[in-house]
Amino acid sequence: MKFWLCANLLLAGQSFPVSGAQMTPRMAPQGASKVSAHGPNETLLAGLRPGRDTFAMAGKRFKSKNLTENWDSGIKEWRDGCSGRAIRLELDAKSVIQSITITTLGSREGKCGELRADFLESKNWVTGLGLRIGDSQDRVIEFYGDPNSSGPAVKNGHELELMFYQFDWAGSDVPQVMEVLCARDTGRVVEITLAFPSL
Repeated sequence: MKFWLCANLLLAGQSFPVSGAQMTPRMAPQGASKVSAHGPNETLLAGLRPGRDTFAMAGKRFKSKNLTENWDSGIKEWRDGCSGRAIRLELDAKSVIQSITITTLGSREGKCGELRADFLESKNWVTGLGLRIGDSQDRVIEFYGDPNSSGPAVKNGHELELMFYQFDWAGSDVPQVMEVLCARDTGRVVEITLAFPSL
């Protein structure tokens, strides 16, 4: 599908450079060890279900303020220029959500107002099983088990650790991939992506 922007990850102490605000590798690092037993799969992020819910449902949940749209690529994004937080959706031709990303790695433009946007409410910054932005890397493993693969990453100048989970074993009607990015210095979750299509 054309909206997938894949990038190869290099392990053995190397990181992959990514420029711009978007990083959507959605590809397991090669040479990483596989887990033998499956942890629980995830179907929900920011209160939405990739592969089932539509943009109309997201619009009702997050409202139109702070929304930016790219019609050509099918990307919709709610951004907060003060905190760098953003919720990004990738849609198919029927406006069904294909992937959801919640991140704290967006650009900070110094636009800080007194009113908080609806999408910044804490209920939108959590997975269905309860993993939240700001949780520890150990907490990710408590929820989902060891990742299928992991490796270093760089985004917007931040040194990160990518934890990659595949859920294809749960069936084709559920999200297939989850990526969790943690800050290398703090070990805290700074970005989560949940994607429906198989790779």
